[in-house]
Amino acid sequence: MWITIIILVLSAAFFVSGRVRSDIVAVCTLTALLVCQILTPEEGLAGFSNSVVIMMAGLFVVGGGIFQTGLAKMISSRILRLAGTSELRLFLLVMLVTAGIGAFVSNTGTVALMLPIVVSLAKNAGINPRRLLIPLAFASSMGGMMTLIGTPPNLVIQDTLTGAGFEPLSFFSFLPVGMVCVLTGIVVLLPLTKVFLSKGKKEDGGGRQGGKSLRQLVEEYGLASNLFRLRVPEGVAAAGRTVVELDVRRKYGLNILEVRRGETSQHRFLKTVTQKLASTGTVLEPGDVLYVSGEVGHVDCFASEWGLEMMDGHTTEGTADRDRHLAFYDIGIAEILLLSTSGLVNQTVAGVGFRDKYGVNVLGIRRKQDYLLKDLGHERMHSGDVLLVQGAWQDIGRLSGESSDWVVLGQPLDEAAKVTLDYKAPLAALIMVAMVVMMVFDFIPVAPVTAVIIAALLMVLTGCLRNVEAAYKTINWETIVLFAAMLPMSTALEKTGVSELLAGSLAGGLGHYGPVALLAGIYFTTSLMTMFISNTVTAVLMAPIALQSAMQIGVSPVPYLFAVTVAASMCFASPFSTPPNALVMTAGQYTFMDYIKVGLPLQILMGVVMVLVLPLLFPF
Repeated sequence: MWITIIILVLSAAFFVSGRVRSDIVAVCTLTALLVCQILTPEEGLAGFSNSVVIMMAGLFVVGGGIFQTGLAKMISSRILRLAGTSELRLFLLVMLVTAGIGAFVSNTGTVALMLPIVVSLAKNAGINPRRLLIPLAFASSMGGMMTLIGTPPNLVIQDTLTGAGFEPLSFFSFLPVGMVCVLTGIVVLLPLTKVFLSKGKKEDGGGRQGGKSLRQLVEEYGLASNLFRLRVPEGVAAAGRTVVELDVRRKYGLNILEVRRGETSQHRFLKTVTQKLASTGTVLEPGDVLYVSGEVGHVDCFASEWGLEMMDGHTTEGTADRDRHLAFYDIGIAEILLLSTSGLVNQTVAGVGFRDKYGVNVLGIRRKQDYLLKDLGHERMHSGDVLLVQGAWQDIGRLSGESSDWVVLGQPLDEAAKVTLDYKAPLAALIMVAMVVMMVFDFIPVAPVTAVIIAALLMVLTGCLRNVEAAYKTINWETIVLFAAMLPMSTALEKTGVSELLAGSLAGGLGHYGPVALLAGIYFTTSLMTMFISNTVTAVLMAPIALQSAMQIGVSPVPYLFAVTVAASMCFASPFSTPPNALVMTAGQYTFMDYIKVGLPLQILMGVVMVLVLPLLFPF
C-alpha cells in the first residue's frame, strides 16, 4: 500500500513541476508499478487496449477529417455570425453549445468534434485559443450532467439506486443539476480565464524564416490577377489533344497552370476533384477545366481557335465557387533560391528541363525587386534568383534532397497540410452526423467506440484526409500514451486498498455531524479521488459508500449519489483526470499549472455550490 502511495505522490509531483513530459512521467509511473509487482503485465498494459483510449485515437482522426475538409471553418463561420468578434459572446457561445452537445454525446466525442471548430473561431475573431479550449473541455463535462447518458458516472449511480430497490432516475432527472453546473462554470471561468489564460504562447504565424503561405505566393507573383478558366466541351478540337499540341506558350504566350478534372458520380457527397500538372503529354478530356494565366486577348484567341468555353467567376467544375482561384489539392507551389555555386546559373529555364527532371514547372522568377512571368523558357537564370515552381506535392517535397543547386524556402509540405479539401466537406459532415447518431440512440446496436472507429475509417477511405499518413499525423500520441499509461493506476489503488481506506475513513467518520457535513465529505472525497483515477472507477467505489452512509443516518440517498456523480465528473484541476482535459492540453499549449490555476478554484467552488444546492433539488 505504501509503495503505491509513494509512486502516486511522486508522479503527481512530476506532473505539477512540468519539467518532464507528461507522457514520460506516465510511462515511468506505470513501469514503477510493474517493477514493484503491484500490477501484473496484463493489468499494467490494459490501458492501451481500453475502449476510451481507442476512442480518443479515432476521434483525433475524425476531428482531423473535419478540419482537413474545411468543415470546421464552415461551421465556425456560421457560429461566428452570432458571436461576431466579441470575446464575451464567443466565450458564452462556446460554453453553451458545447454543454448542449455534451448532454447527448460523450464528453470526449464532444471535445474532439468542437476542438477544430473552436480553434478556427478563435483565429477568425483574433482571440487567443488558450482562453477558449479549457472552457471547452470543462463545458463538455458540465453538459454531461444534464442527461442520464451524458457521462458514465450517471449510469453508475442509477444502477446503485435501482440495485438497492429505489425508484430509477428518469432521463432528465439530471437536467437541473447540469444547468447549475453550467451556470457556475460560466460565472467562475469568465474571470479566471481572463486572468490566467489570455496571455501565453502564440502560434508561430509567419515568423518562419523564408516561409510564405500559398495565398501570399499567389498574390506576390500576381498569379490570380490574370487567371482564367476554360472548359473543354464535348466534340471540340481540343478534346483528345495533348498540351504540347495546343502550343499555348509559343503561339499564344500563355501558361496552363493546371488541368482540373472532376471525377464524380451523380451524388455530390461522393464528389472527387483531381488536379493534374499540365505536362506536355497531358491529354485533355471533355469536361476538363484549364487554369490559364496570361493576357485576356490572348486567352480569347486561344479559346476561340480550339473551341474552349470561357467560364465566369461563379461556377466551377461541378460545385459552387466564390471566385475563380487556384486550389492546391494535389499540386502546389513553392519558392527555391538558386545558390551562388549552382550549376544552373546562366542556363535557360527550358534548357534545365525542370519538368522532365524534377516534375515541376517554373511559373515565375523573382530577381531582386523584379518579377519575371513571361517567356521564361528562354530566360537565363542568375545567382540569387528565386524561382516559383509548381508541381505535385510529393515532387515539391523531394526538391530539398534532389540537388545542391538550390534551397527550398519555407515549409511547403506544412503549407500543403493546411489546404482544405473543401469539396469533401459535405461528406465529412455526413460521416460526423452518422457517428453522433450511432452514439446517441440506444436502438442502434453499435457501441460508441465502434461508431468512432467506423467514422475514422470512413474519413480515410472517402478521401476526407489526404492519405493514411495524414490520418496518423492527426493523432496526438502524447495524449494517448499519457491517458493509457495512467489508467492502470486505478487498478493499483484498488488492489492495494488505498481507495477503500481513503473513501471509508473520510466519508464514514462524518455521519454524526449531520447530513450536510456527510454530503460535503462524500463530495470532496470523490473529488479528490477522481484527480488520480478515472471518474467511472471513482463513482463505482464511492456510490455504495454514499448509499450506505445515507441509509445509516436515515436520509434519502439520492442527493449523496448525485454528489458522487457530480464530483466524479467535475474534475478540472488535472489534465489527465478526464479525456477532455487531456485532449485540449496540446492544442492550447497548456501546462499542468494552467489546470491548477483555473481548474482547482472551479472544482472547489463547484463543490461548495453543489453541497448547498443538492439538498434543495433532492431533499434529505
